[in-house]
Amino acid sequence: MPTHRPSTRRLIRLGAACLLAGSLFVATWAALSANPVTDPPPPILPNGIAMGDVTQTSAILWMRDASTGTATVRLQGGRDAGETRASLRDSRVVTDTLADLLPGARYVYTVTSGAGEVMTGTFRTPFASGRHGLRFGVSGDGRGDLAPFPAIANAAGRELDFFVELGDTIYADVPSPALPITQAVALDQFRAKQQEVYATRYGLNAWAALRASTAVFAIIDDHEVTNDFAGGADVSSDSRFTEATGLINESALYRRGMQAFHEYNPLRAEFYGDVGDPRMNGKRKLYRYRTFGQDAALLILDARSFRDEEIAPVDPNNQLDIFRFLNQVFEPGRTMLGGAQLAQLKANLLDAQQRGVTWKFVAVSEPIQNLGPAGGQDRFEGYAAERTELLRFIQEQGIQNVVFVAADLHGTIVNNLTYQERAGLTEPQQPTDAFEVTTGPVAYDAPFGPTAVALAADLGLISPEEKAFYDSLPVAPDLDDVVDDKDDFVKSYANQALAQLGYDPVGLDGSPIDARLLAGDYLAVHTYGWTEFEIDAGSQLLTVTAYGVPAYTAAEMAADPAAVIGRAPAIVSRFVVTPAAVDAGFNLYLPLIQEE
Repeated sequence: MPTHRPSTRRLIRLGAACLLAGSLFVATWAALSANPVTDPPPPILPNGIAMGDVTQTSAILWMRDASTGTATVRLQGGRDAGETRASLRDSRVVTDTLADLLPGARYVYTVTSGAGEVMTGTFRTPFASGRHGLRFGVSGDGRGDLAPFPAIANAAGRELDFFVELGDTIYADVPSPALPITQAVALDQFRAKQQEVYATRYGLNAWAALRASTAVFAIIDDHEVTNDFAGGADVSSDSRFTEATGLINESALYRRGMQAFHEYNPLRAEFYGDVGDPRMNGKRKLYRYRTFGQDAALLILDARSFRDEEIAPVDPNNQLDIFRFLNQVFEPGRTMLGGAQLAQLKANLLDAQQRGVTWKFVAVSEPIQNLGPAGGQDRFEGYAAERTELLRFIQEQGIQNVVFVAADLHGTIVNNLTYQERAGLTEPQQPTDAFEVTTGPVAYDAPFGPTAVALAADLGLISPEEKAFYDSLPVAPDLDDVVDDKDDFVKSYANQALAQLGYDPVGLDGSPIDARLLAGDYLAVHTYGWTEFEIDAGSQLLTVTAYGVPAYTAAEMAADPAAVIGRAPAIVSRFVVTPAAVDAGFNLYLPLIQEE
């Protein structure tokens, strides 16, 4: 076996200048520590350490060092133990590329801060080929006032290959202890919001533990900047952006939000070249395509930075307005992704299929499943022509085992995907072999279930008696459809609304997907949590497990933090999917000769 050594014992290049002043750090920490249940003094590495944006041969190291001394990093793993890399650091925020790594290798790294504080992390690089099995996690939507996020406290112990932070990693437009105003505007304010979610509070830092346990990928949605913004629209379309001319993704508010996002996540800096589209030319590129042997491909989309202006929201009590919405969303040429990103997504999906990759996971912050016009202007349903183009491409090209993984709804909802060729209530739905899993929120008050029921009651879509019945039900996920718990109530109500539009009911029963429900239901919308995806190395069966804790409020956290933090994540939904065999020279059910 050849010995692997770095080309030189060079110093790791520094990737960032000092971005956070000491005064901001002190002020932010004081705000987070104001509760009578006090935290210990802030650590020198206040947000832990992380590795992310991994490829088969590289990873991005991330840390914040509050000391003024020299920090060092020691990397061990791969096929040779004892590999050492050291770094002299003058900056306090560090993102650095570690290159010359081995594919499919587990690494352990130790960071020693300038003041001598030591933290250890681990990560795995993707395999280059073969089927080895895979386990990864996904969640999104974490509000700083609900930190420190016990809903993800078990993720660090699950030996994940990676974790995807799927948008709304902060809520820059919701007041919180670090910034008790309704909208971050200045760069230091966006930084304070990022610092808040990754800091220790009440003795817990669930994000730091998770990010030290595995590689992470991060993507934005809207709340990293402001609610429901459309990055590819003109600034004149949205009064929250004060520039006289230009696109929203060129505005100061967008640039500051994105800068803070990059400062707090292990991301390599990538940019589009001249792709023939002013909204994308020279802009930051968050799209990622990674393969993990023949087990899986991961395709991460930026569904926010390049989208056209959203159409007007629908009035669900006005039938004419519903018709208006369903027709307007099919306007040709409207885009959520931007032409260059859509083209790259198609090419990479086809590449994964041709290379014999079993599962293709498309991570997108906004759901693509049919949920109805209400709120649809912000989802893929609001860009229906592009949605149809993408799903039709997947079906016509025979790209198998495609799973869209989304967030934003603040609840777990699983459904198979269909599409229409054109607008109209009578236009038939075309089936596909793809499905979507939306993941529950890290913490957002209130989650989807009570929010949807309250809205339906306000609009007169459910009666006071029905609302009272819902309020009387427990949160007790089960396998049946008997309306004896809150999730069953929401599912029943949702299916009635979907049926009126000719859409498939929630879940995978009766769909083209070969799935079997093992625990809970395909809908779990009353908890905070995350979702695990596990591929068996031999059979390639996919097991999807949603973990959750009972939802809580900021007031409950402040009143009794120990009780809230003590809520242990439990299984709220689990199902298994048998893949279609991928015809690319591989047999899913025969053992493969793996790499040495």
